[in-house]
Amino acid sequence: MKKYLLDLTVKENMRLRRDCNLLKLTAAMALPEMQPGQFVEVRVDGSPGTFLRRPISIHYVDRELNELWLLIRQVGEGTRWMAKAVAGDTVNVLLPLGKGFTIPLRSRRTKLLLVGGGVGVAPLLYLGDRLRQTGFAPVFLLGARTREDLLQLDAFRKRGSVHVATEDGSQGEKGLVTDHSLLRNRRFNWLYCCGPKPMMAALDRYAQQTGSLCEVSLENTMACGIGACLCCVERTRTGHACVCTEGPVFPAGRMEWTR
Repeated sequence: MKKYLLDLTVKENMRLRRDCNLLKLTAAMALPEMQPGQFVEVRVDGSPGTFLRRPISIHYVDRELNELWLLIRQVGEGTRWMAKAVAGDTVNVLLPLGKGFTIPLRSRRTKLLLVGGGVGVAPLLYLGDRLRQTGFAPVFLLGARTREDLLQLDAFRKRGSVHVATEDGSQGEKGLVTDHSLLRNRRFNWLYCCGPKPMMAALDRYAQQTGSLCEVSLENTMACGIGACLCCVERTRTGHACVCTEGPVFPAGRMEWTR
């Protein structure tokens, strides 16, 4: 897929919680085609200590409004500067990058579950929207530490049924998302997930036990996004993989979770 280096304009910057923003970007031209699970590399202008671009998952693409949505969690100087953007600012973005999720052929027998932990929910909104447009009825299972850490629930509810787990029990079931009763009471034959590695490893085991297909989206640091710097390399059962070019989406069974 062709890559583009674009100057996008900030249309809106919404504070979702104290350390997380929803950045909506637009362009004078029509945004290029992007697949769920792909990511972008954002140049951080104005931050003297930030020299490399920051990889951000594609949260959603609104074709009618010509908007690209990015979910920004403030974890360092670069993302803190991005969170300060205001309407009218210009943001330089390299996109689309990486390999996205697989969209299966339409079948009434295919039951899909999309599992996200924390900010790992980011790539699942666009994926859920694409699956719904394809004719599926996606089910979301979203986890966080507290109800204040849950993100974009209303947006997810517009695209499928939503189940929630919080570690403190402040919303939904209490406990880890991987302990949710949904995984015991319903059968799914296709899983997509993004979040902490222990969560994805547990879902990989669940998929193996139930005979389900499972794809995971890794969140490794990807400084260049084109396979040049090799800082995102991940050990897999078939050797080392460059996450930014071979992923970030992988079949769960390929991952070497025990290392």
